[in-house]
Amino acid sequence: MALHHAESGEIVDIRPLGKQLKDTIATTLVKTAHMQVFRFILQKGAEFAEHKVHGEITVQCLEGVVELDSGARKQTLRAGELVYLKGDAPHALRGVEDASVLVTIVANHKS
Repeated sequence: MALHHAESGEIVDIRPLGKQLKDTIATTLVKTAHMQVFRFILQKGAEFAEHKVHGEITVQCLEGVVELDSGARKQTLRAGELVYLKGDAPHALRGVEDASVLVTIVANHKS
């Protein structure tokens, strides 16, 4: 069974999960040829190892606290904060508290 991705004009609920956070898994909300939006869950102490994506990305903390390691720079993201990373920028995430983040990836297409 295919996973549901939002259609153009469809409202998507990205409010904090609260008590449901522990039982929720990462979910792709929107996926097109040029963009992907997904909610990523990081439990306290969990790590998403260093990686990079070809497109530009934003990481928005919806709830909890995460640590973003983007090369020589470590930053703490709290609920309501967003960070932008250029394409191919190495980065890693670690849950400081149970957290959910909204990640948007915009594909780099050469003209």
